[in-house]
Parts: sequence; C-alpha cells; structure tokens
Amino acid sequence: MILDRLWPWAKNEKHESLLANEALFTEFDQNRPIESYEFVSFDTELTGLNPKKDQIISIGAVRIKNLRIVAGDNFFAYTKPTAELPKNTTLIHGITPEQIELAPPLEIVLPQFINYCGNSLLVGHYVAIDVDFVNRAARKHLGGRLNNPCVDTMKLTQTYQEHQRRGYIGVNPGMSFNLNSLARLYDLPLFAQHDALEDALQTAYLFLYLIKRLTAAGYVTLRDIYVGGLIGPKVYA
Repeated sequence: MILDRLWPWAKNEKHESLLANEALFTEFDQNRPIESYEFVSFDTELTGLNPKKDQIISIGAVRIKNLRIVAGDNFFAYTKPTAELPKNTTLIHGITPEQIELAPPLEIVLPQFINYCGNSLLVGHYVAIDVDFVNRAARKHLGGRLNNPCVDTMKLTQTYQEHQRRGYIGVNPGMSFNLNSLARLYDLPLFAQHDALEDALQTAYLFLYLIKRLTAAGYVTLRDIYVGGLIGPKVYA
C-alpha cells in the first residue's frame, strides 16, 4: 500500500504470540463436552474504567483442566503504565506506585499472558471489560487481538438462575451479581477482593460451581451454554 511506503512506522506487524494464538483457533468446535476444554480464569486490575485512557496494571490467571483448578499453575504480573498511577485507584486495589515502579511494560507482559492462555477458553466475571482492555492493548502493542473464546461467569449465573426459575428452586430475583456476593451466596471459598490473582481464583471457583450444576441439569456441551447466554462475538455464556 502507498500508505505503508509513506509511513512504514504506521503499520504494526502482528506479534508472533498472536500469530500462534490465531493458528490455534482457525477452527473451533462448540459441540464437545464442556469437561474436554481447558479454561483459564483471569482478571485484570486497571488504572480506571475508561478504555480510552486507562491501562492494565496487573494480570492474574489460573488454569482449569478436567473441570479442576490446576494447583500451582498460575500467572501473575504487575505492569508499569505509561502514565502516573491515579491515587484513587490505589484505594480500590491497593497497588502502589512503588509496586509497579520496576514492573515491565504491558508490551512485555502481554505476550507472556497470551502464551500462558494457549488454546484455553478465557473465563472472567464481566469478562467483556477485561477482554476489551486486553485486546485494546494487544492491538496497540502486538498488532492484533486474542482469538480465545470467552465465558462470562456473570452470564453463567443468569443462566443458572433461569434454570432454577423454571423449576421454582431457590430463585432470588433481587440478587447481587457481585463476585464476592455470589461466592457468599453459593458458600464458596473466599479470596481477597481487587487482587488480580485472588479474583481469578474466586472466579474459577464460581465457574466450576455453576458449570457442574448446569452440566448435571443437561447443559452438556459448550454450545448448550452458548445458547443459554450469548453476550457477543466469541464471548459465550
């Protein structure tokens, strides 16, 4: 293209981590049993929720195989933002400027996270927010976006509640969908809030609780879950 010749720096070649990621999902079968997929439950901590100016400052993730959390197979990293850390966000997640002063930039951490995820489906609570920040950063620094399908535990909770409503069992129409509130509602182990790795663990426990009950109720394949709560392209349940 003429534009490429005039401004060659404007063309951002796709990073090798994204090329490998893309190759893993050239074909994707939603009809396999849910337990046959691998999952990565993840969370990010941010400088704020404005996608145009805020940035990721930590990523935490845990791996799930055979519908079990793989002990010790975790991912965690702080990342140094390009702008000063807002003081009000430290009050939320507790991350201080000193903790991220020597942290690597996101363009270093992101390929490591993508490689960690591999061919796993990504699990998150309100996952679209985290995926949006990850993909915005990936497009900026790596020349593309992740192709991993995603499962939202908030949407899974709605699917589970709808199943219960049909059977008139334990329905709570005024329930909170806050991650910690759901963990308490379902009597799950509790982890520290607003810590990327701890929230990833909390989300993983919620995901497994919901999936095991939904599969017992007849939601056998990923497509069954997909039909129960589509929220957008490649973001399931």
